[in-house]
Amino acid sequence: MIKKLIAVSAMYFVFAGNVFAKDLPDFTELAEKQGPTVVNISTTQTVHGGNQSGISPFSGGPDDEALGELFRRFGIPGVPGMPDGPGAPQQDYKTQALGSGFVISSDGYILTNAHMVNNADEIIVKLFDKREFKAKVIGIDRRTDVALVKIDATGLPKVTVGDPNVLKVGEWVAAIGSPFGLENTMTAGIVSAKGRALPQENFVPFIQTDAAINPGNSGGPLFNLKGEVVGINSQIFSRSGGSVGLSFAIPIDVAIDVSNQLKASGKVTRGWLGIGIQEITKELAESFGMKNTNGALVAGVEKGSPAEKGGLEAGDVITKFDGKAILTSSDLPHVVGATKPGKEVPVEVLRKGATRTLNLAVGLMPTDKDETASAANGPARAEPNRIGLLLKELTPQQKKKLNGKSGLLVIDAQGAAAQAGIRRGDVILGVNNTDVQSLEQFNKLITATPSGKTLALLVQRGESTIYVPVKVSGK
Repeated sequence: MIKKLIAVSAMYFVFAGNVFAKDLPDFTELAEKQGPTVVNISTTQTVHGGNQSGISPFSGGPDDEALGELFRRFGIPGVPGMPDGPGAPQQDYKTQALGSGFVISSDGYILTNAHMVNNADEIIVKLFDKREFKAKVIGIDRRTDVALVKIDATGLPKVTVGDPNVLKVGEWVAAIGSPFGLENTMTAGIVSAKGRALPQENFVPFIQTDAAINPGNSGGPLFNLKGEVVGINSQIFSRSGGSVGLSFAIPIDVAIDVSNQLKASGKVTRGWLGIGIQEITKELAESFGMKNTNGALVAGVEKGSPAEKGGLEAGDVITKFDGKAILTSSDLPHVVGATKPGKEVPVEVLRKGATRTLNLAVGLMPTDKDETASAANGPARAEPNRIGLLLKELTPQQKKKLNGKSGLLVIDAQGAAAQAGIRRGDVILGVNNTDVQSLEQFNKLITATPSGKTLALLVQRGESTIYVPVKVSGK
């Protein structure tokens, strides 16, 4: 009797295993056909006056280069292995980074991440067949983290572009890239969420997946089971630096729109309203007499903006924009940004319990010259201060996001500041125990600090604040 039960159990598990195996996708054909469309990208950049030893902290092999990308991309303060004694000389040094990209046209146009190639002195693209080419930047767009580069080659295998809008949560996807320099590595997972909003990334409705993405995968493609590219792998959430199943990809329709504009003019134009918005909580919904928390609450309207001219007011709740439902505040920025400047659109708002429709002429988003760059002209840049920071004061809208705090937005970080881990997009709130009130005040504090002294900068990054020590050197 026991032998019969064991035999029946064994047959059941074999049967169940076979059924389960049949339900699993086969990625072999996808790897064979799409692998050749994926490229390895390596970049070299000169950092001025940052490394006190004059030696790249990321040299020595693929692991070190990938670690360098990890520090730069994911904002880990401090760099291991750097001497930091008083009086150590400040010298230029070269950093290297590894990433990925993919061919979108057979004549050599390649998509990758903007953070991979921005400010790079040299970009080398290595194809599946091991040929290497120097690439030139056609244009970058930091707001979406998309870059278009070009190599002098023809007859290249290219990807087939899919439609990320038809992706479903739970659908299988695969990523191909060069994690830690391991070229043409494929990983697989499912779509974990769609339309995900991330801090300081307002213009991208990210695709979240649990496919293993690691440093070096940046800029590589995310494929559906049809072998169509549906996204560009851009970011991970990780406390260790390795994959923990929280990966984020830029939808390919967003990236293609950006690349088309970069190819045509070297820059990207976006629609703009000139408002500050916030999420609607249950408590706010009750106070406004709303039945749900759908919509984007207008927290402020800039003077002279398209929103003010169109009649939007603080306290309005935007529920529809140009016919598209706005369910959360994060839905609005990328919908507005994707609207052609000058277009007049209907905007449905809830005001004092009543629904009304306003007609707004969408404006052109003000763009810092540093935000986008074409290969022909390059970004216009001011001189950084003595610790390597290029800063600007916050707009009223940005201050509202910080609950009225003053601060300085980091446009670029070089030298000692970059070495300490400060990066573009950070907001400097304080120096030692002094709140930052203006750019003039901050620069006076920096100027008055003797060489060799360390400043503690209070930095806002996303939802967190951290103190970052920065050693002052030079004049």
